[in-house]
Amino acid sequence: MATDTTQIIKGAETKMESAIIYLDDELARIRAGKANPRILDNVRVSYYGSMTALSNVASVVTPDAKTILITPWERTLIKDIEKAILHSDVGITPENNGEVIRLGIPPVTEERRRQLAKQAKSEAENAKISVRNTRREVNEILKKSIKEGVPEDVEKDAEEKVQKIHDKFIKRIDELYAAKEKEIMTV
Repeated sequence: MATDTTQIIKGAETKMESAIIYLDDELARIRAGKANPRILDNVRVSYYGSMTALSNVASVVTPDAKTILITPWERTLIKDIEKAILHSDVGITPENNGEVIRLGIPPVTEERRRQLAKQAKSEAENAKISVRNTRREVNEILKKSIKEGVPEDVEKDAEEKVQKIHDKFIKRIDELYAAKEKEIMTV
């Protein structure tokens, strides 16, 4: 019987971990005035008839804090990559010299910083909601397990473990958000 609660707790932890991974990805896509290749994660390029991730057709590096350099593996892709960036939600106009594409990261205004911080807070709040919902669902499953013969003290211990895991993930979400907010607000 105890293994059932252990499995339930492990499942909850896995679900909460995926909320953290998702949050980390979403926060990485928020442009904070510093060059970060991950803002290009959603850019898809037409490559031999199929839409392919930019990172699969070019090398993407940040030579300094204000520039992203994209070097296509095939020179013929330069126009397609440029078009893909222009049609994406990146919001930066690419410059190309025939061999590489340069993205100059513009400075972020104070008002835009506040909007980005608000967006980051919203993403963090969504992750917290996901973690809380997982805790609630698991606690309901644990309460039902008493009817299936799991002793009450085992169920209570499992609930306490779930609460500790929940608290750990909420703390990690707060830390991720605080770091991103600091990155956004640093001029």
